[in-house]
Amino acid sequence: MLREREASTAYAMNSSAVAGEQQRFMVRVYNWMATGLTLTAIVAMVVASSESMVNMIFNNSFVFFALIIAELGLVFYLAGFIQRMSAQKAMAVFLGYAALNGVTFSFVFVFYTASSIASTFFVTALTFGAMSIYGYTTKKDLTSWGSFLFMGLIGIIIASIVNIFLASSMLHWFISCAGVLIFVGLTAYDTQRIKEMNIIGNEGTEEDTKEAISGALTLYLDFINLFLMLLRFLGESRE
Repeated sequence: MLREREASTAYAMNSSAVAGEQQRFMVRVYNWMATGLTLTAIVAMVVASSESMVNMIFNNSFVFFALIIAELGLVFYLAGFIQRMSAQKAMAVFLGYAALNGVTFSFVFVFYTASSIASTFFVTALTFGAMSIYGYTTKKDLTSWGSFLFMGLIGIIIASIVNIFLASSMLHWFISCAGVLIFVGLTAYDTQRIKEMNIIGNEGTEEDTKEAISGALTLYLDFINLFLMLLRFLGESRE
């Protein structure tokens, strides 16, 4: 009986230690995500306040598409090769991507009113927070969501490309609705996945920092895309 109690106590202490380390890891993930979002917002507002920079970016297709290609290159580079980087390089690439994303994201401040941007951000933050808390605390295994959400994401990307040529308002509305649902689901799914991917026992190491940055990039992308999808419904044009 005594041995059973000792084993139960040791198990409880070990579970508590694991939960504590996971919690501290997720705090680092959210801190990096918040840093990236803040940097993106600052850069976007600075660029949007300069008429010459706005004209250079959005009235010059070469510059605009060069920026888009650079963004895609950085995000794929970081996601694919982060394990081969030093922690310092991973930080620099993540912050560089967030800043570059802010340049193209400046269109939000050019085309939408400040009040609608603020209200949409508030709704996005509440929705993201609720789903991320769900993903972190639920005992349900969300792994089965992954393939479904990935197929849905591919579907809205293809539909968005098709709608460039069709310019269908109904298809635009459908894409927006589907996009909101997909990124709401991805927020919960990715939060649980990031929590579980943390390697227990490496807290404070370079690997731990790179894990946090990798998780932050994923949640950053979920937040940004959810915000853009909601902005289609809640955004008010300046015109």
